[in-house]
Amino acid sequence: MPLAACNDDDKDTKSSQAANASSMASPNASSSPQAEKQRLAKTRFVANAGLAAGAAYQWVVKPFKAGKFKKGADGRKFALVKAGLAGAFTYNRLKAAVNNAKGDPLLSKAVGPMTNGIESLKGLGTKLAAGTAGAGEVGLFEKAVNGVKSAGKSAGAEVTDKVPSAGQLAKG
Repeated sequence: MPLAACNDDDKDTKSSQAANASSMASPNASSSPQAEKQRLAKTRFVANAGLAAGAAYQWVVKPFKAGKFKKGADGRKFALVKAGLAGAFTYNRLKAAVNNAKGDPLLSKAVGPMTNGIESLKGLGTKLAAGTAGAGEVGLFEKAVNGVKSAGKSAGAEVTDKVPSAGQLAKG
């Protein structure tokens, strides 16, 4: 019974031929690295904007509306610390989302004008943690997050709120 012998060169040639055949057979394969970069930019935008929206709502907007930031409220100190972390986290994720949007032509046009609104949130985390933020500041969070969500939706990248874990919030 004859055995076919092959050396390492044959294996490399056969595996590269198989890889070439599979990439040619797949019509949906990415034709260029640029196309892959664009798709990933939109995905990253949705993830970052969703985390920002979830953190802002869960730990800033919702407790504020419930009166958790008022002097004498039960758990005020803890709510303020979480709000401060969430404020910094939200700012960080919104900045990341805008950077991701730059990788997608449609998203960059939709989100670009909101950069100034996001920049206005820069020191808000500190105000929240200190307990000096009021309805106006919390309104800025809602406006910035909702603006990014709306811009994403208009560009075909619908953003849904994703509440980050405490570990993600602490990391920023």
